[in-house]
Amino acid sequence: MRLGYRVDGPDSAPPLVLSPSLGTTLSLWEPQLDDFARGFRVILHDHPGHGISPIPAEEVTVAAIARGVVGILDGLGIPQASFAGISLGGMIGMWLGANVPERIDRLVLAATGASLLTPATFAERAALVRAEGTAVVVDGARQRWFTAAFAGSPEAQRVLDELRTTSPEGYAACCEAVGAFSFHDDLHRVAPPTLVVVGEEDPVTPPETVEALVNGIPDTRVVSIAGAAHIVNVEQPEAFTGAVLAHLEERTPA
Repeated sequence: MRLGYRVDGPDSAPPLVLSPSLGTTLSLWEPQLDDFARGFRVILHDHPGHGISPIPAEEVTVAAIARGVVGILDGLGIPQASFAGISLGGMIGMWLGANVPERIDRLVLAATGASLLTPATFAERAALVRAEGTAVVVDGARQRWFTAAFAGSPEAQRVLDELRTTSPEGYAACCEAVGAFSFHDDLHRVAPPTLVVVGEEDPVTPPETVEALVNGIPDTRVVSIAGAAHIVNVEQPEAFTGAVLAHLEERTPA
């Protein structure tokens, strides 16, 4: 699967892949990009039918998107990278960490789960978007993605405006991919050191969803960020950036 991407930061720095959430583009990572690009070669990608990624002819699944990420790394000649993903991006990270662990150095799973909500929820949302366009889901996203105190901010509106202009078919196809994803039986195969990041007010990732990741992935720890809902990196950028960099830069002494 061909994915649109861009690269920032020094070519000689350790590589870091950043994967956004459903309904957003690689610009979701703007609050972190300057800090990350100082110490990493940052590879940002878009999901199928989002941003600069085309709508693919083949079925969109989490595994297919993950293989597209591997294709990006292969094309850039990168044998191994760290990976951070939010929501759908985190699902991609889980798949990579379990299926091609030799390609992933360290892993960050933010605002995600081995499954999220219910398959019916995502199937209904996909059908609605195909019928009426992505604008119809913006109000619901505002409530899920951000706390009430932050939902009217310019930063939140920037992200919601991207959702409003996302291709309906691209969104719907990725929506169905999220709904079909269930990784509970595979979490024990996720090998890289893993940081789970959750917003304390995220309605999409209740405590049992987070606990499943922490209990299922062998080498993992969790950071809970106050004053944030689902799009935790935008709502609390300093806390998110600090937690992620601490994990990515941590190394066991020889």
